[in-house]
Amino acid sequence: MVSGLELAAWRKQAQEAAIAANIPPSEVDGLLRSLSSLDTLSLRLESFKSHADIPFSRPWLDIQQLWKERIDTRVPLQYLIGELTWRDLELHVAPGVLIPRPETELFIDLVLASHVGQMDGDWADLGTGSGAIAIGLAQALPQITVHAVDRSPEALAIARVNAAQYPFNAQIQFYQGCWFTPLHPLKGQLVGMVSNPPYIPTGLINQLQPEVADHEPHLALDGGSDGLDCIRTLISAAPDYLCSGGLWIVEMMAGQAEPVEQLLVENGNYRQIEIHKDLAGIERFALASRR
Repeated sequence: MVSGLELAAWRKQAQEAAIAANIPPSEVDGLLRSLSSLDTLSLRLESFKSHADIPFSRPWLDIQQLWKERIDTRVPLQYLIGELTWRDLELHVAPGVLIPRPETELFIDLVLASHVGQMDGDWADLGTGSGAIAIGLAQALPQITVHAVDRSPEALAIARVNAAQYPFNAQIQFYQGCWFTPLHPLKGQLVGMVSNPPYIPTGLINQLQPEVADHEPHLALDGGSDGLDCIRTLISAAPDYLCSGGLWIVEMMAGQAEPVEQLLVENGNYRQIEIHKDLAGIERFALASRR
């Protein structure tokens, strides 16, 4: 435990250290909220200052050390805490898996808005990572089966742990392998395919924030020389696995919308090609239907 006055003094110092290290000072409150019953309002108003003792789920010295590690090594806060909230899901994360981003939450909304999501059947989440998208789909569409694939055994282990805590776990099947390869028996049967593939050009990875470049798995980041290697594979292979009218939806980085749209057109097996923006106005998702 720690007193409210002691916490207030430490919080102020931690926020100042964050600003000096070019880290959002809001992360300090994120750390405190995740390890205590403190909420956003009590932290903003500092109403906790009058409390004699504030309980935390970890020893106070450990929490101070966690923040020191965040500043000194730039390890992402989500890895230090070991969990995050994505949509309304609580997910475990560790250095072997890409940290799910808030913008990726829109995958589920786009699927629901496509009307394809009203159908029963089999879906694929390729490069599932933490399992966030697969779990979100299973939650939103209780009539579907999600086939979640990843090359990384570390990522699959985390995805399985994440799925196991929810009652719709039985809707998700996990496979280790590369893209569609483990799903050969499902050729021509998939109602939809979603993927947040590696899409960062190789030459840009070391220019990313140290939290990403130094700590997140490059297997989940590196999309080849122009960032489109994996997306090309998904465009080329998906028509063999999607049923007629099946949904193809992929996340991409800023500036990739035009070439991805052109690749879909040139393939000839897609129709109703759409580009959707994220909440920041960035063209983030490409969506199409199998002819």
